[in-house]
Amino acid sequence: MTLADVARAAGVSRTTASLVLSGRGDEMRIAEASQERVRLVAAELGYRPNMISAGLRSGTSRTLGFISDSVATSQLAGDMIKGALEGARRHGHMLFIGEYEGDDTERERLIDAMLDRQVDGVILASMFTRERPVPAALAGRNVVLLNTLPEGPAKNAHAILPDELDAGRRAARLLLERGHRDIHLIGAGPTPADVPRSTIAGRERLEGILDELTGAGLSPASGRKLSIWLPADGWKATADLIASGVRSGAIIAFNDRIAFGAYQAVSEAGLTVPGDFSIVSFDDHQLASWVHPGLTTFAIPHFDLGLRAVEMLLTTPAESPASVERLPMPLRSRGSVRAVTDAH
Repeated sequence: MTLADVARAAGVSRTTASLVLSGRGDEMRIAEASQERVRLVAAELGYRPNMISAGLRSGTSRTLGFISDSVATSQLAGDMIKGALEGARRHGHMLFIGEYEGDDTERERLIDAMLDRQVDGVILASMFTRERPVPAALAGRNVVLLNTLPEGPAKNAHAILPDELDAGRRAARLLLERGHRDIHLIGAGPTPADVPRSTIAGRERLEGILDELTGAGLSPASGRKLSIWLPADGWKATADLIASGVRSGAIIAFNDRIAFGAYQAVSEAGLTVPGDFSIVSFDDHQLASWVHPGLTTFAIPHFDLGLRAVEMLLTTPAESPASVERLPMPLRSRGSVRAVTDAH
């Protein structure tokens, strides 16, 4: 069934049928009755547009590539793909998804496969915020780095990532506004140099925390740098803090998994959250709302990051100067932070 068949059955020209079925009927001021007739006839005849031919005429394939290290298989970051899929749907594009799991050879193969299929642009995504060079094969192409900062010269690299610096400031501000002055850091700190190697999120979170505390005339009461941010590490660091004689105050955990370990250490010491220790964290892990009391945390907006990456890819000219856009991390306020009173 061809476009000419649809036009003949609907009693319109082939050009009119093409404009209607490509969504440009209103733009070209085609009568609504004619548009409706064309759409109805196309549906009745089972007409399907030839996307390859349309792509050759328009110079676009209406497809996008999404290449990640381990986002697709991650419970934490999978919503980035959901957001990208929604963005592609809104703009009438299909999304090709590939994952290379740290294998650079596989990454290059995926890039070549996307380019062979003439995708209109490529999103390079990372599970964790990091710096990476833009692959040579994508030089001069329409590319957006998702949760990744460009490393080295990348004149046309556009990046989008969560605003960790702002989240760090707001975490410290939240505790200060609740009257806390003894604020302990678990995961990084207390000085700007005390950050795990290559941890951009940790570095920016710590910078924001220290900026806010300095503005209030304070420094962290203590800090414990951790090379691994898992519950067991958070448990040991918090147990060591309590063993040093600290029995109350506030804790900023550098991710939710550290916070889960802190909860356990506080409980084992016969203390409570938030009665003795207020705890605030980052990520909004699936279990953050299940622990008791619920963990107050700043969420990584995975869905919005994926959605915005597609919009940036489709609306930013490839030749435009490099840019970095940061999305706010919304606060999930639960029950792990209390207000300090004179009685406590």
